[in-house]
Amino acid sequence: NFVDIELYQFQLKRADDAPLVFLSRVERIKGAHTAIAVARRTGRRLIIAGNHADSGPELEYWAREIKPQVGGAIEYVGPVDDVQKNALLGQAAALIVPIEWEEPFGLVFAEAMACGTPIISCPRGGLPEIVRSGLDGFLINSVEEACDAVAHLKNINRANCRKRVEEHFSVPVIIGQYEQLYERRITDLKSK
Repeated sequence: NFVDIELYQFQLKRADDAPLVFLSRVERIKGAHTAIAVARRTGRRLIIAGNHADSGPELEYWAREIKPQVGGAIEYVGPVDDVQKNALLGQAAALIVPIEWEEPFGLVFAEAMACGTPIISCPRGGLPEIVRSGLDGFLINSVEEACDAVAHLKNINRANCRKRVEEHFSVPVIIGQYEQLYERRITDLKSK
């Protein structure tokens, strides 16, 4: 996975009252309910963006656990396009998607960091490969740890978030890694 960093504007500064942003499918495994709990406990605004299901258990999750909490400091904006995503991530204090599953990569995390926005998520799946806890954001295991992370967002250097994406997830870097992989494979095949 890669991020075209030209599509994401780096934002060094945020407003003191910048919102937390949840940007993902609104499903239990993505942790929107936890993001809401963190926003409420920390007194922060939360903007929720993304699709929600229109049938099955995930519709029930939306209808029972998320939709009733929308209002006031919790705002649901629905699905967003790339331009809206860039603006939303650019204004965020942090992207908070406290996953409850083994997320394979999660491109939105790298997209947020391309804007200079730190991450608050869980150390599951590919997240430890993307986020260096304490440097690019925080990998948390509970609502309490997430609230502590919100309190320490000011310690994250937003330029380091962007640099992480430039050095590890940008198009030129990923192309180079694929070329090396193909060259090794061709060499292996020739040696057989």
